[in-house]
Formats: sequence, C-alpha cells, structure tokens
Amino acid sequence: MFNKIMKRGQKKPSKSEAAEPPPAAAAAAAPNVTAAPQPLLSLATIQNPGVVEVLPMLRDVAVPDRHVVFIRKVLVCCFFFDFSDTMKSAREKEIKRQTLAELVDIVQSGSCGDPEEDDMFMDPAWPHLQLVYELLLRYVVSPDTDTKLAKRFIDHLFVTKLLELFDSEDMREREYLKTIVHRIYGRFMVHRPLIRNEINNILYRFIFETERYNGICELLEILGSIINGFALPMKEEHKLFLVRVLIPMHKPKSITMYHQQLSYCITQFVDKDYRLSDTVIRGVLKYWPLTNCGKEVLFLGELEEILEVTQSAEFQRCMVPLFRQIGRSLNSPHFQVAERALFWWNNEHIVALIAENRHVVLPIIFDALEKNIRSHWNQAINGLSANVRRMFQEMDAELFDECQRQHAAKEAMAGKLEEQRLSTWKRLEEVAARTMGLV
Repeated sequence: MFNKIMKRGQKKPSKSEAAEPPPAAAAAAAPNVTAAPQPLLSLATIQNPGVVEVLPMLRDVAVPDRHVVFIRKVLVCCFFFDFSDTMKSAREKEIKRQTLAELVDIVQSGSCGDPEEDDMFMDPAWPHLQLVYELLLRYVVSPDTDTKLAKRFIDHLFVTKLLELFDSEDMREREYLKTIVHRIYGRFMVHRPLIRNEINNILYRFIFETERYNGICELLEILGSIINGFALPMKEEHKLFLVRVLIPMHKPKSITMYHQQLSYCITQFVDKDYRLSDTVIRGVLKYWPLTNCGKEVLFLGELEEILEVTQSAEFQRCMVPLFRQIGRSLNSPHFQVAERALFWWNNEHIVALIAENRHVVLPIIFDALEKNIRSHWNQAINGLSANVRRMFQEMDAELFDECQRQHAAKEAMAGKLEEQRLSTWKRLEEVAARTMGLV
C-alpha cells in the first residue's frame, strides 16, 4: 500500500499545474484546525495549507484519492509544536499524533488494502465479454457438441487468435481463456501440437525479446496440466521444450510473478523422468542470480523440491557444481539466503544424499561453514551453521577431522600470504620514501 501511494505521488505535474503561483507567505502562520474538504484528484493542490487538517482515515477514502490524502497527512506531520507547554495547541498535537500512528500502521501492515487488487485492470466491456466467453466455454464442454463438426470452426486460426488474447490486462478474461484452452486441448486432439507450439512461441518472445506478457502465469498453469499428462517414455520434443523454454524462463527479472507455476512445471518433468534432474539442476545453476537475493531464495527452494525426487546417480553427476554454489549461498551476507540454504539439512532425503556422498560434499562446504560460525553477522546463521557442522562431525568423525586439518592449513597459508603482501608493500613504501628524499 505504501509503495503504491508513493508511486502514484510521483506523477509529473501538468503544464497548468506547473504554472501555478507559489503559496502565499501567510501559509507559514501558526497552525489552525480546520475540517478537511473532499479529497481532490489532482496533485496540484497538495501544498502546505498552513493548518492542521482533520483528514479522513485512508481506508475510508476512495482508491483514486488515497495518494493525495496520504501526502496531505504527511504535511500535517511536518508541523512543529512547543511541547514544553502541554496546554498550547493540545488538539493540534493530538491530531498529529493520531496521523503519525496511522502512517506507522500503513507502512507496517498495509492495512488499507491489497495494492494488487487496487491496481487490477477492470475492462469496462467485461459484462458483455463474459457472456461471450461463457457461451464459448459451454459450447466446448457440452456433451452435445459434435467435435468433428466443431473442428470446421474451431480451427488452427481460431485457436491461434484465442491464445493471443492471453496478453489481456484483465485477469478475469485470462482465467476464462485458461479454462477454454484447457478444454479445447482435452477435446480436440488435433489441436494439441498447435497449442503447445503457440505457447512455446509466446514464451520464446517473452524470454528473449519483450520480458513482458500478462498471461505468463495462466499459460504455465495450462502447461503444468499438459506435462502431468505426458506419457512415458517422454518424447524428445518434450525434453527439448524443457531445455529450450522452461529452464531459460529463470532468466527474466520478473520471475517472482510466475515462479510458483514455473517450479511446478519443472518438478513435474523430473517427477515423470528422474533422469532429467541433472539437466534441470545444471540449467538452474546457469541462470543463478548474482545480486538479486529474493530471486536466489526462490532458486534455493526450487532446487530443494527437485532434489526431493532426485536419485543418487543423478545427484552424483551434479553435486560438485551444485554445492559450490550452495557454499557461496551459505556465506551470503543476506541472512535469508544463508538461512534458506542451511534449511536444506532439515530435509531427510537431501541429508541422505549428502551422507552417501559426504566425502565430496563436506570438503566443498567446510570452509563456508567455518566462516559462518566465526564471522557471520547474524546469530541465527551462526547457530544453524554450527548445527550442520555438528551433523557432519557425527556422520563421519574421521572425514571431519581431515577437513578441519585442511582448513587449518589453508588458514595458515593465507596468513603467510598476507604477511608477504604487507611486507612487499612496506618495502615499496620505503623505496618510494627514499626516492622522494633524493628528489
């Protein structure tokens, strides 16, 4: 709610607004209390009124007016009062206190409403469009519909045009389209390859060209149902779809909007054919975010779901690059990233895979665990890292001691290198000082 209000408040003023004269100097006079007029729809009037206004609660204000009223409330909070005299401007002080409390509540809990719902586009023609979509849906699902006859009208061109409508801004329209396309896919087998190919093309354009499309979530939900119905052994074209379309869907910045549906599709592939887990894990690692911590948390959760259906042979193929990345995530200064990586050791199946391959996994992440225990700023991460370290020690004490010795040797070597570096710089400074003295 707060972000939405601030976004709306950043609109550029029109020429007529910019041409308005500045407020009179009298506006800085002592504050007075006045009843607030009806909120206006323009930012042109948002100027310090010189009075402490009694404004309505934001939750009681119409959505288009909220950003204006919000800024006027902030202006109320900008007044200074003499708090040494408790009786002076007592009412104005109370109004300011209540206004500040309301703003704190808005920022903390977003209690004035869901910004996603407020920003939802509502097509004014929807009452009529809904009937059209309902008619089409009833026709497609009707047991009296002759599919052989219907194919003459619900042809390839019709289906292609129908899929293009998924870019609609109205979510209600996209929901109807999702249901209709899914029913067509189920009843008209002749259109199945076309529907898959057209969805592929839409996703290709989204990944490599526009990175903007309103119906990505709905299309991925359709694909989730389609993938769930794939027969085994899986066709090569379906595997290519996974590699060329679904895995690159991790690239766009807007992945947070559709990650849940994408993760479901990919997990369905691995669940159908566990041999694909190595391909999927390496593919996700290829698009691993470097600076987007929220995206990294999503990736860690997705990989955990994939590992839950991964067999030992496939795990062994990808465990080295996988745990090199996990080691970097463990040392992330963003505590949610490090915490999400450490939570992997709460998963029994993943712990079993790690235990079976501990001679490879522990040497990779041992340094990261020691660094966390010694120097991570978050105490929860210190404790979780110590728990994982203890788990490895109980798992294989001999291996743990060997890793500890190697870590100590690395630390000693790093200390020597640091001493050499400082000694080198000191000699260079001395040489530079002598040279300056000669000059």
